[in-house]
Amino acid sequence: MKKYFSIFKLSLMSSLQYILDIVFGFIIYIIIIYIFLNLWQYMYEDPSSIINGYTMNQMVWYIILTEIIWSASSSRKLCKKISKDVTSGNIAYNLNKPYSYIGFSLTTHMSEAIIRLLMYGIVGITMGLIFLGPIPNYNPLFIPIVFLSAILAIIIDALLVIAIGLISFWVEDSNPLYWLYSKAILILGTMFPIEFFPKFLQTILKYTPVFVTMYGPAKLLVDFNLKNSAIILSAQIIYVAIASLICTFIYRKGSEKLNVNGG
Repeated sequence: MKKYFSIFKLSLMSSLQYILDIVFGFIIYIIIIYIFLNLWQYMYEDPSSIINGYTMNQMVWYIILTEIIWSASSSRKLCKKISKDVTSGNIAYNLNKPYSYIGFSLTTHMSEAIIRLLMYGIVGITMGLIFLGPIPNYNPLFIPIVFLSAILAIIIDALLVIAIGLISFWVEDSNPLYWLYSKAILILGTMFPIEFFPKFLQTILKYTPVFVTMYGPAKLLVDFNLKNSAIILSAQIIYVAIASLICTFIYRKGSEKLNVNGG
């Protein structure tokens, strides 16, 4: 674990050098939240009305958190890097390193993601309090659980993206697969809660990455209860385990293919 902690610290210091990129991201984030705020204010003619179980206050806070997680994850760069490592053959240099390539990629990504999560979190919460006010009857003691769920969501997303990137062992470019994955998460989880979709689709979505990467943490923020928190956190832990196994399987098969071909 010490070597991964060292990697985490080095990546953390490196990511802080690109503060201008983060500031530019803030501007985009603020514009997105402002657009959705006006959209839902138009949809809710009466702010106290409820649509599919959500008040306007809850709906906008839901989007604020999902956009925080989406912006913090920023996994497009991760997929491109892994795909490039595989297709260029650079991944071969990691086969005999004293650390796992998957562990290295995840640790490096998380060091940057946690910084973004904290910074976007401050911006998002500030905007929410200014434009909406606090969520009614919300207990601040729930925040650590929501934060834990957000961290798990980013880990799951990173592992799934690593798996997609490793598919480059067999396909020329895995970025189109990432595009499909990211757009599904964006449309089905970031912009709308699961309750806004037809019943048959809701049942399906509860078993997909949408539930554990976007919907789960945001649901805990806007409508917290102990039963939901137990279900969501348990599902996230299971997803971390399954995604880790998938990454390991793909990496081992890809490494065998590399060795067989003399790479």
